[in-house]
Amino acid sequence: YRYHTSLLVIPQSISSLELGVVQISITDYQGQIVTAMLAGFMLVFIEKSFNKIIPNAIKMIIVPFCSLILTVFVTYVILGPIGLIIESIIANVVNSAFTSNLAIIIAAIIGFIYVPFVMTGLHHLTIIIDTILTTTFGGTILWPMIALSNIAQASSVLAMFVLQRNDKNARKINAPACISCYLGVSEPALFDVNIKHHFPLISGMIGSAIAAAISVGFGIQAFSIGIGGLPAIISIKPEFWGYYLLAMAVAIGIPFILTYVSGRKKLATLAKSNKEKDFICPMAGNLIPLSKVEDQVFSQGLMGDGFAVELKNGEIIAPFSGEVIMTFPTKHAYGLKRDDGLEVLIHIGMDTVHLNGKGFESFVNQGDFIKQGQTIAKVDLEYVLSQKKSVVSPVVFTSGEHIECNEQFVQLKQENIFKWKG
Repeated sequence: YRYHTSLLVIPQSISSLELGVVQISITDYQGQIVTAMLAGFMLVFIEKSFNKIIPNAIKMIIVPFCSLILTVFVTYVILGPIGLIIESIIANVVNSAFTSNLAIIIAAIIGFIYVPFVMTGLHHLTIIIDTILTTTFGGTILWPMIALSNIAQASSVLAMFVLQRNDKNARKINAPACISCYLGVSEPALFDVNIKHHFPLISGMIGSAIAAAISVGFGIQAFSIGIGGLPAIISIKPEFWGYYLLAMAVAIGIPFILTYVSGRKKLATLAKSNKEKDFICPMAGNLIPLSKVEDQVFSQGLMGDGFAVELKNGEIIAPFSGEVIMTFPTKHAYGLKRDDGLEVLIHIGMDTVHLNGKGFESFVNQGDFIKQGQTIAKVDLEYVLSQKKSVVSPVVFTSGEHIECNEQFVQLKQENIFKWKG
């Protein structure tokens, strides 16, 4: 009987081993993934079998040793040749796909769907294919496409960073996610940014598909699996560097442009929607347009656009989460600022500054951070009215926003009491 095997410590002049009637040919299994997997499965099977028949008293000594010796022999004699055949088939199928007339189309499809593979964890299977291709053909055409996919998704995040540069919370997420993705770690970019907004994900997939088609079209190969993202060029064979730089430029440019163009409108719409959703009515009473307030400083919009509420309840709450940037010693006015830069002035009553704080109770100080719905002040409406002061209370957007509103009765914490303009 004749079998193929690998014993790397045996001198190259020895071509086979003879074990009685069995002749084993020396074959190189170095880098064979399928053979290693089959050996692992075999070791588990043999160890479980020994555990059933070996007494507990000697299991720790006999089972590991006998399992390993038997697995090594079976791998050399049986599993090795089977693994070689399987890997040869896989290598030839993949190589044929990337050298066929449909190679560019196949590459574009793989470039497009690679990200969903990452999201499900199936992308680890490509490591096996890359290793097989490297062992069989001395290089892999698959790894360059994977690296380009990382670059494409990173470029989408870069566009999001530019689009959301004024949002400090988004910057904290976008900047590290972009850097890590350009360096080959794509999960933060995918799960924290691109999947969340959808359109950067699709833009990156489109850019990845085009870059992958270019890569396969020029036959770009890598020596082996390496670092992903921009440093992946180190793994590329030098004769393909020029072509790979072209593919990289496409993987950077197309996702960035697509994300930026589609994101400008979508993020503006989203920001407008979020502003409406994240602003609740800070008072209860009759809402009136600011233009109908008696004080001309407010009615003429000298401090900004807004609305006013004729109070029916003395509790004043925070319309959003943010920071108290200003409080009057007389407790009748408060300046609040949200993380995205939205600022409001809440002025309780008209001409109430002359009450010198009487009838007012404050629950916040300048510099405090507040949560939406948190009570910031209470006012004794009976006392204010007894002092011949109006309880019409303006809410002014001092950061320059403009709104549209209709007269209505509003409750504390009521949403959508106005619409943003522009």
